[in-house]
Amino acid sequence: MIERRIASQLVELLDEMPAVALLGPRQVGKTTLALDIAENRPSIYLDLESDADRARLAEPELYLAEHEDKLVILDEVHRLPNLFQNLRGLIDRGRRHGRKAGRFLLLGSASIDLLRQSGETLAGRIAYLEMSPIDGLEVPGGDLGKLWARGGFPDSFLATTERASQRWRQDFIRTYLERDIPLLGPRIPAETLRRFWTMLAHHQGGLLNAAEFARALGVDGKTVASYLDLLVDLLLVRRLQPWHSNAGKRLVKSPRIYVRDSGIAHTLLGLATIEDVLGHPIAGVSWEAFVIETLVAAAPAGSQSHFYRSAAGAEIDLLLTLPGQHLWAIEVKRSLTPKVERGFHQACEDLSPARRIVIYPGTERFPLSNGIEAMPLQDLGRELLSQA
Repeated sequence: MIERRIASQLVELLDEMPAVALLGPRQVGKTTLALDIAENRPSIYLDLESDADRARLAEPELYLAEHEDKLVILDEVHRLPNLFQNLRGLIDRGRRHGRKAGRFLLLGSASIDLLRQSGETLAGRIAYLEMSPIDGLEVPGGDLGKLWARGGFPDSFLATTERASQRWRQDFIRTYLERDIPLLGPRIPAETLRRFWTMLAHHQGGLLNAAEFARALGVDGKTVASYLDLLVDLLLVRRLQPWHSNAGKRLVKSPRIYVRDSGIAHTLLGLATIEDVLGHPIAGVSWEAFVIETLVAAAPAGSQSHFYRSAAGAEIDLLLTLPGQHLWAIEVKRSLTPKVERGFHQACEDLSPARRIVIYPGTERFPLSNGIEAMPLQDLGRELLSQA
């Protein structure tokens, strides 16, 4: 079992809050992590996709009150959204009896309705934690290439062969489109959403042009926006916002769009092996997306992530604003001999960041001109973790 960095954060929150919602895509390892935590404290696990477990909650207050001395793990909690009102009463009653933390662990896909309903009903009683696929700091350095090619979903990364990994990802995409998304509410034709998801993979790292996608799909711009909102909400796509605080420059206003898991992006493009990826024009920007996901996950709580691009051609792949307003400018290169373009230098002149860093796939750190440092991904990731 790969040790997940988020485990210690989850235990800490459970010791502080009465309810914690662990959100993330399906098959990312939420249930495995929850059951691992359950082994170390009195717990009860209910899978709300099971008819038998849902039947136990026909009278939720009666059933859950009998287990008030345990951590109650509710998996796929979006299947019973009306449960949040009952949890509120149980939490408030428990507080009066001295049970202030570690009552409920809610697992679910990050649907808009789940966040809205739980936020409205359990305000001040619930903390949220996002669980992403395995990132570049959770594997040995020698496995980074494999992780990039296969993506971070555990069953894909740990598959015995590349063919088995690709088959798992194909099944994952099909299941999401045909079963999971319809269960969450939206009635979107599976084939239309597959085409859109595939278009995003081809457009990896590009600026969002809703009108262009709308023409290709034969729908209007608002429909494209709703499709994108859905995939972002399900933590399958990242919408990286542009930097907007430099009033003296004409800056790009459209977000950049990334399919968050590199393995899913590769499968949508029909790329099964690392050789397929390296021979495809998407390789550079796919590596960029992989690096961004790892660094955003490693950044301390409260950090903000953007990209920078001006009309004059100044550009930075990732701007991290750390707590205390420390700005780190990060450029991503796939080459072992990284060269920094003029646009990065111009952008750094505009912003005067505290750190100027180029991430490359090598293993050593070395200085470049103008205060820029070339670094391996895992080195910078560990530095970010140390900032927490």
